Amino acid sequence: MASVASSSSFSTRLLLHSHTPLVCRRRCRPNFLRMVTRSCLDDSSALLRAAQHTVDTYVKSGMVVGLGSGHASGMAIQHLGSQLRTGNLKDIVGIPMSVSSASEAAKAGIPLDTYQGSSQIDFAFDDADVIEEGTLVAIIGRRKLQGGESIIQEKSIINSANKCVFIIEENQYKGGLEGSIPVLIQSLNWMTIAEEIDDMFLGDAEVWRRPSIGQAGPLGGDFPVVTKEGHNILDVIFTSPIENLAEVAKSLDKVDGVVDHGVVSKIPLVFSL
Repeated sequence: MASVASSSSFSTRLLLHSHTPLVCRRRCRPNFLRMVTRSCLDDSSALLRAAQHTVDTYVKSGMVVGLGSGHASGMAIQHLGSQLRTGNLKDIVGIPMSVSSASEAAKAGIPLDTYQGSSQIDFAFDDADVIEEGTLVAIIGRRKLQGGESIIQEKSIINSANKCVFIIEENQYKGGLEGSIPVLIQSLNWMTIAEEIDDMFLGDAEVWRRPSIGQAGPLGGDFPVVTKEGHNILDVIFTSPIENLAEVAKSLDKVDGVVDHGVVSKIPLVFSL
């Protein structure tokens, strides 16, 4: 589902991944329904409204909920905690996607559990860095990782959830995407892996190893990021529009030494409020 709350210059979208079929009761193209509700909210108020709408509409008592990272997800976590304190929701268990979301949830009073590969997650919400218009393929992981955070864990929780909402601003939903795709690679022989990816996208993208401190650059400096799983991160920075984000993800998956990447390719059914 996608929900839109917008002023004349701003709109916040909620994009819902669903494993279960949803019924479209209005004339629309298959699997898609769009309506727009406009308001006079300022940017922060619209984002707060979208976060609250996410919790109020999709979270039900007794659910296991994946708790995302980012500004909008933080608002949703706070509202979820408020709903628990007032008794509007009960028996919620949160599965945090990051250290920051775990901290926010603990302060909000949300009972927490750790993610396991077999965890059953009813619903999850998260911020996305950008979403490709039309295909709804998302990119996560562009932001600097704090200690203990994991793109792999964030993506795994999203993919494990029966339903998942991305809460984004209007300018994060567009076609012809540019900018970086984070790619997790084996630290051993990382340069060979980087060179293969560089050759794959020659002329369209630059490949830089992400540093933990200091300036970014092709080699990532003397202190490259090492994730909690022991991987380096390559930022594949596209300088020309990406024609098909899902195809880029498939190409990356074929490279020996690539562990995962920040492309979420599961195609959702999309609805709007």
